[in-house]
This record gives sequence, C-alpha cells and structure tokens, in this order.
Amino acid sequence: MFVSYLILTLLHVQTAVLARPGGESIGCDDYLGSDKVVDKCGVCGGDNTGCQVVSGVFKHALTSLGYHRVVEIPQGATKINITEMYKSNNYLALRSRSGRSIINGNWAIDRPGKYEGGGTMFTYKRPNEISSTAGESFLAEGPTNEILDVYMIHQQPNPGVHYEYVIMGTNAISPQVPPHRRPGEPFNGQLVTEGRSAEEGEEKERNEEKEDLHGAAPEIFTSEAAQPFPVRHPDRFSSHHPDNLVPPAPQPPRRSRDHNWKQLGTTECSTTCGKGSQYPIFRCVHRSTHEEVPESYCDSSMKPTPEEEPCNIFPCPAFWDIGEWSECSKTCGLGMQHRQVLCRQVYANRSLTVQPYRCQHLEKPETTSTCQLKICSEWQIRTDWTSCSVPCGVGQRTRDVKCVSNIGDVVDDEECNMRLRPNDIENCDMGPCAKSWFLTEWSERCSAECGVGVRTRSVVCMTNHVSSLPLEGCGNNRPAEATPCDNGPCTGKVEWFAGSWSQCSIECGSGTQQREVICVRKNADTFEVLDPYECSFLERPPSQQSCHLKPCGAKWFNTEWSMCSKSCQGGFRVREVRCLSDDMTLSNLCDPQLKPEEKESCNPQDCVPEVDENCKDRYYNCNVVVQARLCVYNYYKTACCASCTRVANRQLGFLGSR
Repeated sequence: MFVSYLILTLLHVQTAVLARPGGESIGCDDYLGSDKVVDKCGVCGGDNTGCQVVSGVFKHALTSLGYHRVVEIPQGATKINITEMYKSNNYLALRSRSGRSIINGNWAIDRPGKYEGGGTMFTYKRPNEISSTAGESFLAEGPTNEILDVYMIHQQPNPGVHYEYVIMGTNAISPQVPPHRRPGEPFNGQLVTEGRSAEEGEEKERNEEKEDLHGAAPEIFTSEAAQPFPVRHPDRFSSHHPDNLVPPAPQPPRRSRDHNWKQLGTTECSTTCGKGSQYPIFRCVHRSTHEEVPESYCDSSMKPTPEEEPCNIFPCPAFWDIGEWSECSKTCGLGMQHRQVLCRQVYANRSLTVQPYRCQHLEKPETTSTCQLKICSEWQIRTDWTSCSVPCGVGQRTRDVKCVSNIGDVVDDEECNMRLRPNDIENCDMGPCAKSWFLTEWSERCSAECGVGVRTRSVVCMTNHVSSLPLEGCGNNRPAEATPCDNGPCTGKVEWFAGSWSQCSIECGSGTQQREVICVRKNADTFEVLDPYECSFLERPPSQQSCHLKPCGAKWFNTEWSMCSKSCQGGFRVREVRCLSDDMTLSNLCDPQLKPEEKESCNPQDCVPEVDENCKDRYYNCNVVVQARLCVYNYYKTACCASCTRVANRQLGFLGSR
C-alpha cells in the first residue's frame, strides 16, 4: 500500500513538471503560478513597510590626521552604500566592532576588490582615472551579522561621505521560507535551488558602475534593479553545492536495504591556495557492488547534508602589491612621484601584509619614478647690457632678465629654475683712469711767530675715477708742498719761546709729550731770557700735550681745479676729493662737514665781443633795419654794422645760455 502511494506521488510530480506551461513561473514563495515578489525590504509578498532606509552625509571638518569614525552600520543592515562625495587623498576604512580590520586597516591601503566581513561581501572601489572625480566607495548586499564601523583616513579636507543602508522595521514580514529546509532539497513536490544567474549578476554590476561614474545615488530598492533575497529557479543550481538533480526515472523507483548513500569524491576546491572550500558528493549505490544507481533507489531523507570542508590550506605565494602613484612633486618640469609597494599573501579569502623577505623571490617594483606634467617657464634676456657705471676703472653694468611662460607671459621668477637664471649684473673694466695730483689745503698758521716762516700742505699722485673732463697725468710738475709766510720783524719783541717736543711717552695710542717754554726778547742777533712775568700778557704755549702715534687719522685730499667749461657767461669746473688715511689709502673717517667742494661755478662775466672801430652805423635809423630783420642782407649789414653785430651777439648769447 505504501509502495503504491509512493509510486502514485512520483508519477504526479513528473506529470506536474511535464505539464507546466512554458510562460508560468514560480513566485518568491516557491509556489508554481504565484505572483508574489520580494519587496525592497527583502520580504516575499511584502508592501515595502517592513524596513527603514537610513541615509545621511558625514561633513565634519577634521583637523588631525589619522582614522576618524564616519558611521556605524548595525547588525542586519542590507543594501549598504558608503561613497565619498568626490575624489580626494583620503581613504575609507572598515572595521568590525571586535576590532578586526576588514579594509584599509593598520595604515595599510588595500587594493580595490571584494572583501568578506560582517557576514557579507563588500566591494571596494577606488576610481583610478585621472579625469574621474568620483570618490571611493564600499558596496554590500548584506545582511550583516555584526556591527561594523566605517572610518575615514583623514589626510586633506573632508569632501563629505554619503552613507545609506536598509534595516528591518518592527512591523517587518518575515521571508516566507520553509523552516529546516536545506539548499537543494525538494519543496512542494519540486526540486529547487538557490542562486541567481551569472547574466543577472553581471547586468547588475554594470548598472551600479554606470551610476557611480555619473555621481548619482543608485535606486537600490526597485524590484528590477536588485533583489536582496535570491530568486529560486528550478533549473539553476548553487555553485557551492554538489549537483544532485533527480534524473527522470524510466521505471518506478525501488527503495530497499540493498542501496545506500555513499560519498564519491568532493567538489572542486574553490581556490588553488590560501584555504578554500569544497563539499562532499553523495551518490546512491548498491550495497554489495557499490555500483551507482538512480537516487530514487535511496531514501532521500537519509541523504547526508554536504558540509563545507577546507581545502588547499597552504598559503598562496607572496606577491608585491603595488599602490597608486602619488601626484608629481613638480607642477612643471622634471619631478618625482612615489607609490607604496607591500609584500602580501592571500589566506582565508583575505590579503595580509607580510614581511618583505617573503617576496624576495620576486623583483621588487620601483617605489619612485620621474614625472613631468608640462614644460616649465624659461628665462629670457629682454635687453642688452647697459654702459659701464664708471668712465674708467672697474664698474658694473646691468641687463633685463625676465621669467616667461610657455605662452609668452611674464611670470614670477619662482616659475623658472633659479639655478639657470642668467646674470643681470656683472663687473666691467673700462681701463686705467688718468692720474692727478691730490692736495690738502694750506696750513692756517705760519711756522714762525715773527719773521719769515712757511705754510705747508700734503701732495699725493693718485688715479682719478670721478672727473669726466680731460686731465693730464701727474708728470713731473709736482705742486709745491710749502709756501713762504712772514709775520713781521722780531726785533725787541717779547714772546714765549717753545722748545721742541720730546718723544711721545708711548709708541701707540694716547700718550704725552713735554717741551720747555721760556719768555725771551729777540734782539738783532741774540735772544734775552726774561722772567715769565714779562710775558704774562701773552698766552703761554702749552708745555705738555697729548700724542697719538698710531693711527694718525685721515684727511681730505683734492686735485687741482679743472679748466672752466666756458670762458664767459657762467661755466663750471671740477676737482676730485678723497679721504685718505696716513698710509694714503681710502678711508671713511674724515669729517663730512669739512669736505672741500668738488664743483664750483666760474667765469660768470658776460661775453664781450671784440670792438671793431670800422664797424659803425652810417644811418641814424638803423634800429628800423633791425626791427625789419634786414640784417640778413649784406648792404644793411654794412650800412648798420654796429646794430646788426649787437643783435647777432645777443642771439649767440641766448643760444649759449640754453
């Protein structure tokens, strides 16, 4: 009776499967012909009221470098989207509440890709195109099985981070999935599997990438764009479970103790290294012969559940993980850029940073490289050298040097390479200058109080750097250094007589000198010593004075006056004045108020023409000739010679004064 019932049931199932119309589909509740669909909250047959969309923008101004928390993603969140508002040098990071880093932890920047964490798979995107302005993003379908924290690695001003996820509400409708049902088991008389076709997954990723590139928030929760729960199809199977589709039985199945379930190998490992997963494959076989028979010969309720087994647990070979190049260090010309190169190994579906020696079997990529964004501005010489600043000797000359951009505009010097800047000033040698005698003024006092004495001055021959007027060389005509002077007869005159000064008490610095001072009367050929009282009406010369041997100080020297530039009506003449020390070298210790004049006027008298006695006016009204400007004719120039000559000289004087 039981066998008959089982045969009838199987025949009914086969008939139902074969008789199903081609256009009829299974609803999300796994019933054939059902029109129930999953709403945006992931609820089969729901009305979109069982969940809540949480979104916002993190815009806090951050001051310190490092990790800053952006938002907390609660347990059970789905449709997770964390996106920078626009491109920046900051990085997003993800960490579990237990402290385990999932993406960009411990100051190590991971490459874009897929990372498992919180019970879901996160897709990490970082646009690398130079022209792209899109920022980084984390995307995950969820749901999460623990609380996750999103961080920002702050390096420059925060551009803003948009976050959005879906959580179930208090009035959520639980998905209508039968309890205790394993993937791949029959339901309602049909064998169904979980999963979504590769074509649907690829189409969804393409849609998300397009929306990211345009900077718009994707419509995550429409029934066409994405489905948080997998849609079940009777003709598709999960890639992580063994293929156990029931083939059509040509004859009624026979279940007996002669058949049982037996493991016949395993599925292919999901990875070739770094700890993958595989599942055992169970088949129905004959107990004695171990020959595989249709699965209908075995009790399906006794079939073991395939459990995940680790495989290829040995670590993958280490590899160099190459980061992105930094910005060029120079905005123009040859600069440098850097990138991070880390030694990493993949294990348990995670990429881990390891010691560099593990990658020693591979050549390490360069971490620095030269770069050039554009050609820099260049130096241009705009003018020729100016004339030398001195007429003779060594002076300086200049020229105009500008920094010019590649479009011809004058820009700041910092835009050009300062080490290549042409000189805009240099020395120039105009040859040796003329030499002149330089003289001091005559001493004010005569060497003798009475009788004949002399006054003196200093004379030195030096190179002349100032005067532009022609001057002769020093030659042999040395100016006199002494000139006679006479203060009157000395007979019967009472005066103080001072002897010679003694040597200075010290060789350098300030010392004292002594001398004898007596009152005498000078007769014709003799001197008579008198009592000092006799000379009391006269100022007694000092018998002691201070002395200073080194240095002796500096004095003003000047050349002779040059010839006057004009013979009449005011000209000028010049001379050169220098301050010289005791060793006749230039000094700046002279008193500026005592400096002799270097230029003075000369010949201020009017120019008087030579008088020609034969040049006379023959007519009394020659002034009319002058007024009529008839002096240009030889007749009037002779008839009114004096008047015409006077007018001509006046015009010459006017032109000379200009």
